[in-house]
Amino acid sequence: MDEAQLTTGFAIGWPWLLALLPLPWLLRHLLPESPARSMQALRVPWYGEMAGDRKAWLRRPLLASVAAVVWILLVAAAIRPQWVGEINDLPVTGRDLLLAVDISGSMDTQDMVLGSRVVNRLVAVKQVAGEFIQRRRGDRVGLILFGSRAYLQTPLTFDTETTATLLGESEIGLAGRETAIGDAIGLAVKRLREDAASDRVLILLTDGANTSGEVQPLQAAEFAAREGLTIYTVGVGADEMMVQDFFGSRVVNPSADLDEDTLQTIAERTGGRYFRARDAEGLADIYQLLDELEPVESDVEAIRPVDELFYWPLGLAYLLALGAGVLILWPNRQSGMAAS
Repeated sequence: MDEAQLTTGFAIGWPWLLALLPLPWLLRHLLPESPARSMQALRVPWYGEMAGDRKAWLRRPLLASVAAVVWILLVAAAIRPQWVGEINDLPVTGRDLLLAVDISGSMDTQDMVLGSRVVNRLVAVKQVAGEFIQRRRGDRVGLILFGSRAYLQTPLTFDTETTATLLGESEIGLAGRETAIGDAIGLAVKRLREDAASDRVLILLTDGANTSGEVQPLQAAEFAAREGLTIYTVGVGADEMMVQDFFGSRVVNPSADLDEDTLQTIAERTGGRYFRARDAEGLADIYQLLDELEPVESDVEAIRPVDELFYWPLGLAYLLALGAGVLILWPNRQSGMAAS
């Protein structure tokens, strides 16, 4: 049934199956009786009652009524009863947005302040990027996690809440302790290559340099540029951090390994931009800016939810048939016990 023609309320998917209702009556009156046999291959407890008189069971009105109701319920399930809901507008866009998040060992560096507490880089990214994902209602959003290798955590989906949840459940080291930036870009190109979206965007966040993987970052950026993939790169990590060692306190640069030149080149070659996030507040500002650079479009698609209801008559038919079987077998069991 065409959903565009449905109205809100009860509907039937396959009404032509109502023609099956008289089938038992037709079979009983049109088909010839089976020939009598001297030996029966199957022993049925109530066979004698049915074989002696073909209409004997009809003299038990309760069983006859149950049989008729069961058949009606089976036909009712077969015609696919449905409940058609109100039309909902789902915002859609021509954009596919992938986030590639570094979960290598260096993301455990505690140089970020979130609220009033010091946290590691991944905790700050989860908080800020998770809010960014949930604001992307209308885009298809996916998530790539990478360390020594890259893997697709969430395929492109309109379910931004689930994508944000899976980002929040990511842990440092699940993909290895090193950083495979090139492999993350290559995986994004592979996933977006066959998509028909007019805008395809990758936001890649890392705190280091490419130290692992089979594909070099700049080579992967060339592939991305040829496929029309725009890459925004984000380098995360503070410039200064106080550490304690054997000689006392000293200030170090925890982002010394961040390869900003490569990240900037990747962005330039693909038509994107490079951003530097030195703290959680700066990271939040970057994602706000990304919202402005890649705004959510306002196109909508009308959908009408349809709930299948066939399992209700089907379940009731099963329970009635089970009760009828007990009703038939119980007298035979009682008589057998009395005879013994």
